[in-house]
Amino acid sequence: MGKAQVTRDHRDRRGWLHGAPPPGWVRVLPPALLAGVCAVTLASPGPLDIGFLLGAIPPLAVLSYGPAGTALLGALVVSVLVVPAFRLNDPGTTDLLTVSFVAALSVLVSYVRSRRDAQLVTERAVAEAAQRAVVPPLPERVGPVGCAGLYRAAQRGTLVGGDFFDVRRGPHGVRAVMGDVQGHGLSAVATVASLLGAFREAVLDEPDPESVAARLDRRLVVDSADVPHAELFATAVVLEFSADARAVRIVVCGHPAPLLLREGRVAELEVTAGVPLGLGLSGAGPAVGVTVPLRAGDRLFLASDGVSEARGADGAFYPLLDRLTGFADDDPAVMVRHVWRDLRGYGGTVLDDVTMLVLSPA
Repeated sequence: MGKAQVTRDHRDRRGWLHGAPPPGWVRVLPPALLAGVCAVTLASPGPLDIGFLLGAIPPLAVLSYGPAGTALLGALVVSVLVVPAFRLNDPGTTDLLTVSFVAALSVLVSYVRSRRDAQLVTERAVAEAAQRAVVPPLPERVGPVGCAGLYRAAQRGTLVGGDFFDVRRGPHGVRAVMGDVQGHGLSAVATVASLLGAFREAVLDEPDPESVAARLDRRLVVDSADVPHAELFATAVVLEFSADARAVRIVVCGHPAPLLLREGRVAELEVTAGVPLGLGLSGAGPAVGVTVPLRAGDRLFLASDGVSEARGADGAFYPLLDRLTGFADDDPAVMVRHVWRDLRGYGGTVLDDVTMLVLSPA
């Protein structure tokens, strides 16, 4: 089984001030400034009053160097100030003491920062491992169905939000689910974990996708039973492929219907939408599925409402059906990246979780 084709990389979204390592120029700046001051003073025919620039080097080193590197740069700064060849306007005792104190204080701050960064790295690694356990990577293929997906959580620095998807093979065939729980960010992760656990059990136990949807609905109802006014609900779409992947049965519970990509064209499948999971509406019957025949080369594109309800600068919804037509011939893994890039260009800042899943029957 191949490695995942799901894209959850969040490093491009983490800025320098939000946990990412500092850019290269930050590390180069302190030694470059030191070298520049030395070169200018040596080339100047007379003394220059630019020694104050050296006082900025130790604090700058704190941003990207550890205690040892900061101490080394601080020592070099003090050495340059006292070496007669540089003629930095003959700094007095007060200047040397001030720079020396700043350098020593910078070493202390660098030590504290390094310890804090190490702790944050450990905590981030634990958090990422826990989140990946909730929504593990997709394999390239599950039985006769190829899989590619993209997941972008709205909350900065997280891997999992309020959207979820999974593809599993069980005794009744390959089944897939995509859903969107109320809310997004870390507050929704517990509900996502609960629903995915129920789905994975239902894949093994339930005879049809309608029963799988009912199992998910019951899970949400039970979870919210003891919480007054919980209003816990989720939208979802459940799919079950036949053994030869020439047909798929689809059950929709308040979620956008899948799109069928066939011979360069894109069409929205006509599926009767049931009520969202967990509402427990009286009189609402069970969700009814529809069976769709598939041909060789067909692909199913599923997306959360973070895609279909994204808005442009003019307030218009993202025209997914029209835009997807331009990517219909792409490889599935490339397709989701193209849609994501196009979505960001259309609406700028994306405020909701964005999830896409492409299923390609063999």
